[in-house]
Amino acid sequence: GHDFVFLTHYPVPARPFYALPDPEDAALTLSFDLLFRGVEVTTGGMRIHDSTQLRENLARFRLDPESFGGYLEAFACALPPHGGFAIGLERLTAQLVGAPNVRWATLFPRDRHRLEP
Repeated sequence: GHDFVFLTHYPVPARPFYALPDPEDAALTLSFDLLFRGVEVTTGGMRIHDSTQLRENLARFRLDPESFGGYLEAFACALPPHGGFAIGLERLTAQLVGAPNVRWATLFPRDRHRLEP
């Protein structure tokens, strides 16, 4: 019955390798999605800031640490706890104006037949 709903504490496998596990339940992450009228418009959460824990998660997700060299280098310098979020502007706009498809709210929509404006 509400336009906005927050979903929180996603399972670890459902989130990126950098999502911070919940200290009270390591199977869950400190992350969220904001749904607006049933469509995800924002995703966010806390991120792992410990380089050792980050490397362990790369292994757990079967990702090659060599592919994340610059990213890992920053964490070796002791970054503070941090988080963030991103909003899907086209998704939000489509919901606000009642567009039947997100492509109607996108300046240069792409699909399998259109890759360039």
